[in-house]
Amino acid sequence: MSVLSGISWLQEGPFALYRWGDLFEDIPLFMEAFIYTIGISICALIFAFLLGTVLGISSASRSKVLSIFTRIYVELFQNTPLLIQIFFVYYGLPMVGIVLDTYIIGIICVGLYHAAYIAEVIRSGIGSVAKGQMEAALSQGFSFWESMWLIVLPQAFRIMLPALTNQVVNLIKNTSAIAIISGADIMFTANSWSSMNLHYVPAFAFAAFLYFLLCFPLTQLSVRLEEKNKKAYTR
Repeated sequence: MSVLSGISWLQEGPFALYRWGDLFEDIPLFMEAFIYTIGISICALIFAFLLGTVLGISSASRSKVLSIFTRIYVELFQNTPLLIQIFFVYYGLPMVGIVLDTYIIGIICVGLYHAAYIAEVIRSGIGSVAKGQMEAALSQGFSFWESMWLIVLPQAFRIMLPALTNQVVNLIKNTSAIAIISGADIMFTANSWSSMNLHYVPAFAFAAFLYFLLCFPLTQLSVRLEEKNKKAYTR
């Protein structure tokens, strides 16, 4: 009975071989979604890193206005779901006459969201550098921003790198949220393809595999960087 049930499972069940055969026939469709996800991840990461760096430096400045603004931004984006932020931009902006492509909305929303987390990483990294470094730079005639970019951040970067790598992994996974507004990413493609033929298991299993291909190497890099930092500080 067990052998017969196993054969029946492979023929008719959710893991039936013909379902996987249909998936492999449509692999080019998933590859397009894979490339789409990589593109939106790279653009959102650049945007998030640039904005997060500016916010992180601003939070460490002596200006109360900048510090308060940064704190409000970080708390707002960290404590509201990314999906709500996407809906707000997707449905809200057209009401004021601004219509953006789904790809651009994904970059903006994912970038803004992760900029808040990167800002906190930058702020923590800056705090790990001895205050004397900033004071020495200012005494040599550097401005606050010049001191940060040229003196403090290069020293803090090695400390921040593992946490920043983790943020890259989270950003890639969070691009799946744009599927809710029909972005042509991996998640949307898996959902729309499986809705037509009911091959849900192969579709989402393969989607998980594609995300794994993107995220696993970065996760391992983060672990190695953390181990390298621990060895550097224990010497």
